[in-house]
Amino acid sequence: MSIPGLRGLDHVGFTVPDIEAATKFFVEILGCELIYSLGPFKSDDGWMARQLNVHPDAVIVQNRHFRCGHGSNFEIFHYETPDGQQPQPKNSDLGGHHLAFYVDDLDAAVAYLKKNEVKVLGEPVASKGPASGQRWIYFLAPWGMQLELLSHPHGKRYELEADVKLWTPRFPAD
Repeated sequence: MSIPGLRGLDHVGFTVPDIEAATKFFVEILGCELIYSLGPFKSDDGWMARQLNVHPDAVIVQNRHFRCGHGSNFEIFHYETPDGQQPQPKNSDLGGHHLAFYVDDLDAAVAYLKKNEVKVLGEPVASKGPASGQRWIYFLAPWGMQLELLSHPHGKRYELEADVKLWTPRFPAD
């Protein structure tokens, strides 16, 4: 069973504290493309509370849509809200999250981030079990949001038996 007509993930949306700084980071450092901007949006009839589960007097000052390479799009929001905003959640917090970006060469991408003074967390990790074939590392956006780089140029082990293949595994002979 699934939602009728479900085709996959279209985009992810998240709120940032400074839309200009976030745009600069995503475009100038990560190389994403700004697709379009919308806003402002304010509701006088409770629409924002009904449709978005935010304070009824919240304002979306602007939201911007991005594309990074061949992946899903994402949008960032800049809100002004009378009830304040919580700090950036950790991965372990309820609602904690991260965005993962696929790269062809993880080591070159990590070196690039470090050269651009982006905080990289730890060292690259080689996954095991069903995700073997993948390497990953986390890094932080300037406002503290967790992001991930990953690479699996020969696919991941689980792709050998998956019904829907995202990659054609090319594992070396065992």
